[in-house]
Amino acid sequence: MAEQTAPADIRTTEGAPPEHGAAVDKTDAAVVRDALGVGIAVGLSGFAFGVTSAGSGLTVLQTCALSLLVFTGASQFALVGALAAGGNPLTAAAGAFFLGVRNAFYGLRLSQLLALPRAVRPFAAHWVIDETSAVSLAQPTRRSARIGFTVTGLSLYVLWNLTTLVGALGAEAIGDTDAWGIDAAGPAVFLALLAPMLKSATERMVAGLAVVLGLGLLPVLPAGVPVLVAALAAPAVLYIQGRRQADTSITSTSTSTSTSKSTSQSTSTSTSQGADR
Repeated sequence: MAEQTAPADIRTTEGAPPEHGAAVDKTDAAVVRDALGVGIAVGLSGFAFGVTSAGSGLTVLQTCALSLLVFTGASQFALVGALAAGGNPLTAAAGAFFLGVRNAFYGLRLSQLLALPRAVRPFAAHWVIDETSAVSLAQPTRRSARIGFTVTGLSLYVLWNLTTLVGALGAEAIGDTDAWGIDAAGPAVFLALLAPMLKSATERMVAGLAVVLGLGLLPVLPAGVPVLVAALAAPAVLYIQGRRQADTSITSTSTSTSTSKSTSQSTSTSTSQGADR
C-alpha cells in the first residue's frame, strides 16, 4: 500500500471522536467479534471455490495455489469459470485481473487509515479485499481499524484456504460435480456476496446492465470475453448519469435566467409607469 499522510479525522487513541457517527466506546472485543463474524462467514465460501475449481479441471495443487496467492474470491471464481467454459487462459486471466483492480483503490484509502509500518505493508497488501476494507473503514479509531483489518484478514485467509482444500479434495472424491449440481455453488455464493452491496440505484443499474451484457454476449463471444465487456457497465452508467445531471443543470440555469429577465422587465415596466404618472 502506498505511503500517505494520515487523515485528520482518524485519531490514534481510543476514545477519539467517532467517524460518521460510529460508537465512541467500541471496545477491542467488539471489534474482534465483528471481524471474526465477517471472516468466518465469508471464509466458509472457500469450500464452494474449491469444489468449483476442481470440478472445472484444475488440480488440488493449482486450486490451493490460487487461494494462497490470489486471495480475492471474485477474481478466482471468474478465472476458473472462464477456464471451465473453454476460454483462453490469457482472456480468463485478464478478466480476473480487472475484477481485482478495485483492491488497489481500497489500498489507497487503507494506507491512510491504518498507517502501518513500512516492513508490514507488503504482507498487509495481500489482505486488502472487500471484507477487510469494509470492516476497517467502519471503525471509529485507527487502533480499532488496525484490529479489524488484522482479525478479518487473518481469519478469512486461514479459513478460506482450509475450506478451499477441503472443497477441492471433496470434488475429486465425488467425481463429476456437474452431475451433483455443485457447479452452481460458485455463482450462488458470488451472488450472495454481491447482493448486500447493491444499495444505491446506480449500483443496481450497473449490476443489471452487467448481467444483460454478460448473458447476452455469452452465446456469440468466446468464453471470458463477455466478463470483460460486462465490466464496461460501470463507466456506461456513470456517463449516462453525468449527461443527465449536466442537462438538468443547464435547464435549471436557463429557467433561472428566464425568470430573472422576466422579473427585471416587470420591475422596469412598473418603474416606467410610475414615472409617467
